[in-house]
Amino acid sequence: MKIKNTEEIVGTGDSASRAIVADVAERTLDYLDAYRRIKSIAHREGSVLTIGPKSWDLSQKKHVYLVGAGKACNHMARAVDEILGDYLTRGIAIVKVHEPDVDAFNHTEVYVGGHPIPNETGYEASLKCLELADNAGPDDLFIAVISGGSSALMSCPVDGISLQDEMDATDVLLKSGAGIYEINAVRRHISQMNGGRFAQRVQASGAELIGFGISDAVGNPPTGDISQPFAQYASTPIGPDKTTLDDARRVIEDYDLADRLPKSVVDYIMNAGPDKETPKAFPDNTYYLINAVPDSVNYAKKVAQEKGLNAFVLTSFLEGEAHDAGTMMASIAREIQTYGNPVPAPCLVISAGEVTTSIADNALIRGHGGPGQEMCTGFAIAAPKAPGACLLSIDTEGTDGTTDVAGGISDSTTAERAVAAGVSLHAALREHSCYEALSTCGDVVRTGNTGTNLCDLNLMFVPEK
Repeated sequence: MKIKNTEEIVGTGDSASRAIVADVAERTLDYLDAYRRIKSIAHREGSVLTIGPKSWDLSQKKHVYLVGAGKACNHMARAVDEILGDYLTRGIAIVKVHEPDVDAFNHTEVYVGGHPIPNETGYEASLKCLELADNAGPDDLFIAVISGGSSALMSCPVDGISLQDEMDATDVLLKSGAGIYEINAVRRHISQMNGGRFAQRVQASGAELIGFGISDAVGNPPTGDISQPFAQYASTPIGPDKTTLDDARRVIEDYDLADRLPKSVVDYIMNAGPDKETPKAFPDNTYYLINAVPDSVNYAKKVAQEKGLNAFVLTSFLEGEAHDAGTMMASIAREIQTYGNPVPAPCLVISAGEVTTSIADNALIRGHGGPGQEMCTGFAIAAPKAPGACLLSIDTEGTDGTTDVAGGISDSTTAERAVAAGVSLHAALREHSCYEALSTCGDVVRTGNTGTNLCDLNLMFVPEK
């Protein structure tokens, strides 16, 4: 089971509505698991590795290396490690959460990096990856598995910027209100790994690179035939970068960050010449894209329709302040129940994207939380006007914000139950302590590593009034 506390979250509040969104979420996550998806397109017979229509004779390679990072890296790396068997020379996987009872590898070392803030372990593992690339040759093969979160987990700042500076810069950027594309424009340009820099080092060695990727970028189209090489792969440590130094400079200016970011970061970005630009093309690499954000809503709709539910996709582009998005969802539920717009109840409203939380001052923080939990808290405050409505909002990789839970679930009874428990939902939003508030109400969703990383998945069931 992907959701570990199904009985708990279904056994409180509006159980009927909760059971529906929990089951759809469970089955959707199962469809998206990268372990299964890689195994469905890649296999090895003897020394011949076949991925979709292409094959490689591993006996002709001097070394075969596996390098990976991301919040879905555990499952992705495990699939490749199993397929390669003893043909794998060495593997390095940088993960967010290590689950020893699940993460069983033959030739792969596992390092627990920092996310969303980089850490020393991720930095040291990144140096090991760079060492592999720098010492490789034309007879070597790199297979890389990359998912969202690699920007933090593969932490390795350029010369002149310390790890602490990169950590501080990441903290400021995440709380600035900037979108993830804008945040990454800065992070990629101060990194030796991100924005295609690792692939650039592999390219310089003459080695070959095969990449498996999961795209958590809002706006990318859904995957089609995942067995076919993907020509438009971009914007990871192994792919060409779409952001530019000018983009990074605009982020610093637009969000007034010059005095908030470490001086070394600002000086580097503002003064970097064209030679410091990230690489824009790798025509000789072979890439496979196995998941994209719209896949989550498409599979959720498929699952819902298989259950006989009236389901529609609201958007896969959802962005903005998390608690405001929750309020908006409650207003949509009211419209559906009252006027039957855009579809009549009962129905399942599906959305995905990446909502964010702005924190202007760390002194405001009194607890823990994440965007999914803040979205559910905002929904809970407004939901009593939509009886029976229920929203589940999770980060599909299994950890929401600064917590070890995937997100939250709330319904039209949550506000009343919070009052009975002495919890102020408004205070939880002000103090960014939604984890503590929702935990008290039995309204957090626990999954552990799910095997995918496609930003937020939001499922709202609206019964008849």
